Amino acid sequence: MTRAFIFPGQASQQVGMGQALAEASPVARQVFEEVDDTLNQHLTKIMFEGPEDDLTLTENAQPAIMAVSVAVYRVLEKEAGLNVSEAANFIAGHSLGEYAALAVAGTFSLAEAATLLKTRGQAMQKAVPVGEGAMAALLGLDLDDAIAVAEEAGEVCTVANDNAPGQVVVSGSKEAVERAVELAAGRGAKRSILLPVSAPFHCPLMAPAADVMAEALASVNMNAPVVPLVANVTASPVQSPDEIRNLLVEQVTERVRWREGVLKMKEDGVDTMVEIGAGKVLSGMTKRIDRDIKSLNVGTPDDVEAFIKTL
Repeated sequence: MTRAFIFPGQASQQVGMGQALAEASPVARQVFEEVDDTLNQHLTKIMFEGPEDDLTLTENAQPAIMAVSVAVYRVLEKEAGLNVSEAANFIAGHSLGEYAALAVAGTFSLAEAATLLKTRGQAMQKAVPVGEGAMAALLGLDLDDAIAVAEEAGEVCTVANDNAPGQVVVSGSKEAVERAVELAAGRGAKRSILLPVSAPFHCPLMAPAADVMAEALASVNMNAPVVPLVANVTASPVQSPDEIRNLLVEQVTERVRWREGVLKMKEDGVDTMVEIGAGKVLSGMTKRIDRDIKSLNVGTPDDVEAFIKTL
């Protein structure tokens, strides 16, 4: 078995995530307490109890999702002696999930990841006034058709996420994205859905947030991850700290090339993807990308117990 550990991004959050893990494991509780202390915020309370609107806020969702992923990994580390450098050939994360992946692989600390993601979430929210941007999922279109629709929509509209075959997301100004939704039907989309997001992520309108992250990341001492990161921006493995730093900045405005990244890992020998953290979003994408890849998700105490048996 050749594994990649993959870490979820925004939209994986749900009220109650991580709570059963915290109740079952002192190691998980320690992760959540450290994130709370670092951010000087009762983020864990929002994660466990809501309200959902507060958890969905970008500046809360990003560090919260990361915290659950790191907590799951630390529990596996404690209970099974798991070491990412021995258990996985690659790591990857969907958008903010790259920060969780890099924290697990030793590029920066849990506290640094939490601080960076809080900053990232706030900067993304501030980059575009609420109501001026939008994102939409164009379901049933391949990447080339989605790119053509985005270009035809005009203004600022670009492909933000190439998640899986027939699952492409566009992002940009509200008017342009709404036009893309209308145009997609003519290109054969099964349906198109405006997403309930507070900002248009992964598009050029996020340039002010990229500037903020360039400054924030410049002050962090980054180590090479113990296993290669398959980066969102390039869909290729990388281990150079300087290159990773630059890619994390570029990632704010550039496309998440998730489908290509999964296929690259398969090409390099990966036969099992292990989603570590909240939800099963990435596991679902993996099945759409290539059903020959075995897909596991580990986010609850029961999942931890089941996964340990596979080691």
